[in-house]
Amino acid sequence: MTQTSNEPLSRWNPRARVAASLLVAGGLAITFGVSGASGAEHSHAKSVVISTSKSAKYGTILVSGKTLYTLQPNNVSCTAKCQKFWVEVLLPKGVTKATAGSGVSAAKLGTTKGAGGALQVTYGGKALYWFSKDKALGQVTGNATDTWGKWSDIVLVKPAGKKPTTTTTVSGGGGGVGF
Repeated sequence: MTQTSNEPLSRWNPRARVAASLLVAGGLAITFGVSGASGAEHSHAKSVVISTSKSAKYGTILVSGKTLYTLQPNNVSCTAKCQKFWVEVLLPKGVTKATAGSGVSAAKLGTTKGAGGALQVTYGGKALYWFSKDKALGQVTGNATDTWGKWSDIVLVKPAGKKPTTTTTVSGGGGGVGF
């Protein structure tokens, strides 16, 4: 197929469409500072922005690309096996604090030492995590109790007239998460 002067490049070259899609997706991941499933920091991210999102079921929740969770730990530390499911929100190398986005108090943002000495973002003194099974903004599937403790999303404002949310007890057999 030949390109005419009025046709866009992506119309005649399918590889150009794929390349453009990958560039857009990569740019979004960098913008949100999303870490991979291993919990490793994204080497090209310039910052981590913590903001809020509205959930019909839970109210106003804390997000950074996806829903953020905290852990009320039990006696088992969240180490490598745990971090396959619960990804630490880590700052990129050289960055010392997260950015407060819409609806977030900058004074409540902080850090603690995460995996390998990296800085993990905290809110109100609680370490923040992403849940690997949440695949989209606003998805809240990680409210659970498992081997490592009780995980819950950070609800800043509950919807009026709604009952408090409950958590699910998850058994993982052998100490893992049963998801």
